[in-house]
Amino acid sequence: MASEKINILIVEDEAIVAMDLAAGLEKDGYNIIGIADNATDAIELFRDNETDIILMDIHIMGDKDGIDTTLDLLQIKQVPVIYLTAFSDTTTVNRVKDIHPAAFLTKPYSINNVRIAIELAISNFAVTHQQSTTKIISLKDEAKTSLTTSADKEPVLQMDDFIFIKYNYQFIKILLNDLLYVEADNNYISIVTAEKKFAVRLSLNTFLEKITYPKLVRIHRSFAVNIDCIKSFNEQSVMVDKFELPIGRNYKEDFLKHFRFR
Repeated sequence: MASEKINILIVEDEAIVAMDLAAGLEKDGYNIIGIADNATDAIELFRDNETDIILMDIHIMGDKDGIDTTLDLLQIKQVPVIYLTAFSDTTTVNRVKDIHPAAFLTKPYSINNVRIAIELAISNFAVTHQQSTTKIISLKDEAKTSLTTSADKEPVLQMDDFIFIKYNYQFIKILLNDLLYVEADNNYISIVTAEKKFAVRLSLNTFLEKITYPKLVRIHRSFAVNIDCIKSFNEQSVMVDKFELPIGRNYKEDFLKHFRFR
């Protein structure tokens, strides 16, 4: 089963700042794949580890700064980038805008604003599959309201073969192949894997419209199942792992078509 934690690469040449940032994010449940203070180490870490978000200081050690390093990283894989810098001069901001980062945090910043920027990065990148317009974020707490709105409206997001579920004030990453089934209960759905169950305030119709995953098939007004996880079925029900789920009369024909029944 894929890790539920969001993987973050920190590129920062101030060791104490980087370690404090890593400790704060790990406490929040994020996974820090590594800390680099130069382009070469950053590229190596990025190539060798699954990375969901990059936190990039602009002024790092070596011949390449953080902006040039980001360009190299994004040629390998497109992921959201959050810039961290003590400098917000016009030249720097204009160079950053050309890359369309998820956010631009000026130092000194609070761990709270970093958390908000991460949520915003995931939300915008997953919804549009491209980074959002650059935002200049200061220490002011009032930034929180405008930044959290976007993420709060999207409790479930998709990025490639993963979905991100807003759960306990952070996004949890789930590989779509690990989904067993989704169950509707009034205004909520339960997203079920072999190990966990996540309740999300969303309708089943909306969830299925938002998520592109052909193997997730509606079998009932209250259930959609991952066909790859079906152990057996008959005309009335399917067995998914240890769960028996009903097949609705209105969904039976479409369900059977997935097995080339005539």
